[in-house]
Amino acid sequence: MRLLLVEDERSLSKALTAILEGNHYSVDAVYDGQEALAYLEATDYDGVILDIMLPKVDGLSVLRQLRAQGSHVPVLMLTAKSEVEDRVLGLDSGANDYLAKPFATAELLARIRAMTRIRRGQGNNLLRRGNLTLDLASFELSTPTGSTRLPNKEFQMLEMLMSSPSALISAGRFIETVWGLDSDVETNVVWVHISCLRRILTELGADVQIRAVRNGGYRLEAVR
Repeated sequence: MRLLLVEDERSLSKALTAILEGNHYSVDAVYDGQEALAYLEATDYDGVILDIMLPKVDGLSVLRQLRAQGSHVPVLMLTAKSEVEDRVLGLDSGANDYLAKPFATAELLARIRAMTRIRRGQGNNLLRRGNLTLDLASFELSTPTGSTRLPNKEFQMLEMLMSSPSALISAGRFIETVWGLDSDVETNVVWVHISCLRRILTELGADVQIRAVRNGGYRLEAVR
């Protein structure tokens, strides 16, 4: 799951990025509203964490432009402003939720889960394909014969495959979504993580497999 973090305080942005990546999110971090709009135009995010007080273009203006363009991406306003009128203004501008600094990490993560769950329409946070079940909240992959908690990159890649089981996902798309737009990761790294996922699926007795299509990408298929 990919998030855009828009926070101009770089030390806080770095800390939040580490927390989010440690909880199985891919994060693009930007530091002003103008850059945020450029990233939002180029990438389909699962959620946005948006500060109000930003250089170049303030957070409320970013939010209004986003909604004016017809985007329904969930947005959590993250700001030092905590007065009622500020919260109302943010929500009326199209924010899904509002969290004032300072905040507890657990509450931030819970609010992100809640707003992205609403967008996906998955009240129970479970993806199922064949005899596989992927819990998006606990990152646990299970079959009737066992379960395991997936590492960060493997979780994100399998989530992509299970969310669009009939679609081919290229190595480039994996890199863009899991490692980020500015990553210099090469395609052989994707293959290493795919190999790890295949081993896990085999160990769990999965009745689906990851098939590579030459010059196309990867997709889930039933084991024959």
